[in-house]
Amino acid sequence: MKDLLDELSWRGLLYDKMPGIEAQLQKEPTTLYVGFDPTADSLHVGSLVPILILIHFQRAGHKPLVLVGGATGMIGDPLGKATERNLLDEITLQKNIAGIQAQLAYFFDFQFGVAELINNYDWMKSISFLDFARDIGKHITVNYMIAKDSIKKRLSAEPRKGMSFTEFTYQLLQGYDFLHLYQAKNCLLQMGGSDQWGNITTGVELIRRKTGNTAYGLTFPLITKPDGSKFGKSEKGENIWLDPEQTSPYWFYQFWMNVSDADAERFIKIYTFLSRTDIEALITVHRQIPHQRLLQQRLASELTTWVHGQAICEKAVEVSQLLFGQGTTEALKTLDEVDFLSIFKGVPQAQLNIEDLRAGLSIIDALVEKGHFLSSNSEARRALKERAIAVNKQHVDETFVLGIGDLIASRYLLLQRGKKQYFIIKVL
Repeated sequence: MKDLLDELSWRGLLYDKMPGIEAQLQKEPTTLYVGFDPTADSLHVGSLVPILILIHFQRAGHKPLVLVGGATGMIGDPLGKATERNLLDEITLQKNIAGIQAQLAYFFDFQFGVAELINNYDWMKSISFLDFARDIGKHITVNYMIAKDSIKKRLSAEPRKGMSFTEFTYQLLQGYDFLHLYQAKNCLLQMGGSDQWGNITTGVELIRRKTGNTAYGLTFPLITKPDGSKFGKSEKGENIWLDPEQTSPYWFYQFWMNVSDADAERFIKIYTFLSRTDIEALITVHRQIPHQRLLQQRLASELTTWVHGQAICEKAVEVSQLLFGQGTTEALKTLDEVDFLSIFKGVPQAQLNIEDLRAGLSIIDALVEKGHFLSSNSEARRALKERAIAVNKQHVDETFVLGIGDLIASRYLLLQRGKKQYFIIKVL
């Protein structure tokens, strides 16, 4: 379907494709698949790209198979790795599989056959090594496998250590997945990141040699930062996970708010389903008033709503506005302990006995004697006189007394000096 591929290309979601794909997609609804290896118990923002592409194909009338690599996850794809992966133990692997399957079920409806969730362990578990070597291995030569860029890069990176047979066979196992899905479900198209081209073409070649028929491959770009590094980590180097327990919705929202203008123009096409007309109009307005960060706001709102829901997105927006000078202090007091600690992760903390609050605690004592945030009473008075001190985002003077009614999540006080210097008092 030319319109679909043109749309993917315009959005920056098409990297390479095999000849004949357009004719196949125009001829009939086509079954296709993308694989997700369970290297962690949550997907991350990079994982949203294949999910989005599968949805684009689904909306165009094709059937996505969403594969979780319960079998291949036992080995680990060597792509992009300079050293051997650590093999996952069974308990960790099963935990990861369950977590990823639950997240995928959030994005796809697997109940009525429009999309299908599959696990390659279901067909791999019954194959013996001898059967695999005889029926599959003989169709792909070692020369063919070594010629793959991914293998050559790995061998050149570690010439002394080389590559284990376990990881070397990964491309053949992935190729067998494609062959199995072709035979069992008439799956004609495998998709993956641009670094997966070698693995995908191995599957296409295996189908050709085993059956004499044609299958197809398509890749999408790996999303990278301006410096070429992998996209999907915060400034602190932490992955931005889809699991709200690992990355809070607030930080998920802030991640998109903090992208550059150039990246915002790119990501609004890649990561949303907004129409081309709407996106181009939004970019035009944003370029006229870039300081208002309209693209980042829309990107953050669309993604947070899609992944976490409208209500949670609205809460993230409200807290964001509060922390950056807008909104009401009451929004801060609606945070539960988990969200509060997630938002203010790494902020200096001091502990305080609740009796000190019951009796009333002066702001100067909280900053100096109890909290040890400022070095002296004179420094505290000077900052208070300059209106540089806030309690729970409200500016206070030196007459302010903290009480139990000021607590957030029943046990925290948020103190602030200037715009970015925060302190937390935890009440025991």
